[in-house]
Amino acid sequence: MKKSIFARTLALICVLLATCWAVPSSAATVVVGGKNFTEQQLMTEMTTQLLQAKGFTVNKKDGMGSAVLRQAQENGQVDIYWEYTGTSLITYNKITERMSPEDTYKKVKELDAAKGLVWLDPSRANNTYAFAMNEDEAKKLGITTMSELAAAIKGGRNLSFACNSEFYARPDGLRPLQKAYGFEFSQDQVKRMDSGLTYQALKDRQVDIALVFATDGRIPAFHFEVLKDDKGFFPSYALTPVIRKATLDANPTLGPILNSLSAKLDAKTMARLNASVDVSKKSFHDVAHDFLKESGLI
Repeated sequence: MKKSIFARTLALICVLLATCWAVPSSAATVVVGGKNFTEQQLMTEMTTQLLQAKGFTVNKKDGMGSAVLRQAQENGQVDIYWEYTGTSLITYNKITERMSPEDTYKKVKELDAAKGLVWLDPSRANNTYAFAMNEDEAKKLGITTMSELAAAIKGGRNLSFACNSEFYARPDGLRPLQKAYGFEFSQDQVKRMDSGLTYQALKDRQVDIALVFATDGRIPAFHFEVLKDDKGFFPSYALTPVIRKATLDANPTLGPILNSLSAKLDAKTMARLNASVDVSKKSFHDVAHDFLKESGLI
């Protein structure tokens, strides 16, 4: 009898232990961070909802400054957030050499691996600087690329350009761009103003061209045409999920889950989603949820 009770007790203990060990890693709690602007807040919300749908408990920490967020991840206080390849290359790793998008990704992946950070699959959303025109005007002038813009200006076309003071003066800004494409705006063609005002100035036809960020929601909302940077002057800022290696090792399913979301994102998609918040005034929660549903991710 005692042996029978002992055997049953031992069997019960084994079952309980097996049950504990069988709990999926998705039961873990992960900290998802994000920066303090629309696109980042959207990505934080999307990541949170996606991981919760896959069984994870998520502690969301959005609205952080870029340097603070990066430091928090390096210190183990944040497990996951979406970073831009160019930001890591230039700001965190102090690399100023101009690189292709592919080489930029490879370089930051290599450098950040030494800090215990894993760069997963980059999305096709590249939130870099860009030049934009009103769609109808670009079509009328036959300008779709930066080289075509340069040819038009060299051919005597008088086109005005709005940018912020930083881009006008920075060593990797307007002057080297003009050198790369072989043209030059005259002094009276350049209108310097705050970054946010360039969009409105272009929309109101106060200028012909404006400096924008490629995934800004006002681009589709205001019917702008982004000129293709056909010589690859601007650094790549591919939006990419970055995760602590320790977190990924403990929860290997996180990689495929985050990569599945990354695969759904490109510049036009992010601009549309950003516009849903900034222009249509929808909530981050609703925009994130609707996109995840329509993409078949949840």
